Amino acid sequence: MTKKTVLRLPLLLGLLALACNKPQPERVAAPPERSEANAAPAEKPVDKQPLAPAPTESKALASLPSFAPLVEAVKAAVINVEVRAVASEPRRVSAPRSPFDFFDRFFGQQGRNRAPPRDQIRAGLGSGFIIDASGIALTNNHVVQDAISIRVRLNDGRSFDAEVLGRDPPTDVAVIKFKGEPKDLPLVRLGDSDALHVGDWVVAIGNPFGLASSVSAGIISAKDRVIGAGPYDDFLQTDAAINPGNSGGPLFNIRGEVIGINTAIVASGSGIGFAVPANMAKALLPQLKKDGHVVRGWLGVGAQTLTPELAKALGVPVHDGAVVTEVAEGGPAQKAGLKPDDVIGAVDGQPAVSASALTRSVAFKPPGTTVTLTIDRGGKKEEIKVVLGTRPDFEGLSGVGGSNGSGSDEKRQEMIGLQVQDVDPSFAQSRNAPTQGALIVDVAPGSLADEAGLAPGMAIIEAGGRPIKSAADLKRAIRDAKPGSVLLLRIYFQGSKVLQALTIPK
Repeated sequence: MTKKTVLRLPLLLGLLALACNKPQPERVAAPPERSEANAAPAEKPVDKQPLAPAPTESKALASLPSFAPLVEAVKAAVINVEVRAVASEPRRVSAPRSPFDFFDRFFGQQGRNRAPPRDQIRAGLGSGFIIDASGIALTNNHVVQDAISIRVRLNDGRSFDAEVLGRDPPTDVAVIKFKGEPKDLPLVRLGDSDALHVGDWVVAIGNPFGLASSVSAGIISAKDRVIGAGPYDDFLQTDAAINPGNSGGPLFNIRGEVIGINTAIVASGSGIGFAVPANMAKALLPQLKKDGHVVRGWLGVGAQTLTPELAKALGVPVHDGAVVTEVAEGGPAQKAGLKPDDVIGAVDGQPAVSASALTRSVAFKPPGTTVTLTIDRGGKKEEIKVVLGTRPDFEGLSGVGGSNGSGSDEKRQEMIGLQVQDVDPSFAQSRNAPTQGALIVDVAPGSLADEAGLAPGMAIIEAGGRPIKSAADLKRAIRDAKPGSVLLLRIYFQGSKVLQALTIPK
């Protein structure tokens, strides 16, 4: 073949393609190199045909997923949750406002400081998903809290009354169960949220603004988010559109597994939502189904996250972990020999990269569990075995009206709204307070305890003329009090003893 023939070959191929109305994709993606010596004369286009997409562009478009098969397979198990509940009053003293809002802000209320009167009934809409053929579903605690009636609606048009099987306010997880004997219920499976990577595709399905079975898609934007919602923050962040009414709804991976429960949004943001990881819900599920509440393991230490400056000052070679700042007297950690300034780097071989990670690792193990702590003490690595106790600040006043866990007792407990723990000796010593009593750790806004002027940090040392030496003593005193009566409490607070009157609900 002559040189002249070679030079004209691209031109002949181009003319042939135009004659067949088949533009050459190679000419669009990578035109041949030309120099002054071999350049062919420029040609005017014969016809303005639309250019075919480049091969790389076509492959990219073809690789984008369609979520239609996934949605079709799982949407039947997503439920609308209609709730009628007693409205709660707000705190009389406003707390600093967080940029993160849980969906209960939109759940029949007008903001956290403008709630309707206590005896007003609010109606709200949320979401959930069925995980068991007997009619067990997961949703958010804030969706069903204070509920006096729950009605769930399925995608196929069926509806059922439901009841709360268990709730865990610190993680905002709740389990509900359909009443009656439902049959042929569609189910979804909880996946492994730890296996997610930032950038993975996710799909949210729920009931935003009452628009049933709404679907949105996005990616995992971040993991392990701490947003100040509670002591066990470990949220998945997503840009999949979630709105009021998506509360309690599922966040799916591309295999159709639930890897999160949609829970919160940034109030002033867009495309920033948060979900409770599925693995957290799986850890809570057995206790919530069996006992209705969660009892957590307790190490008995105060801790803070290790920083480079602290690591240098302590002379430890590690960069991540939780520094022990105090050890509760008589607690599990003290019995095991843990000391202040120890750096805990792992629990049962799993990294504890921060104080909050340590708290979560311990709290999701049942009391009585023996765990192995990997610590660094003065630059020397050691392993210490600890038998976990029961976390006292979440024993609270469960079953305050009695021990049978009935609905009326639970309602009585919620109306009082008081959560206490035994006075910790180290707490008492640091504040020159009584070494025995019931220390208030939380007061529900608008509750009877709130109305009585009770607040976290107060230590109840007497109730109804009876000495209170523990949280259990206070529980008995409240349980034995006559409904509608007023229980006189003697309280130690900020160096003084004061009296407060707590009304016992009828």
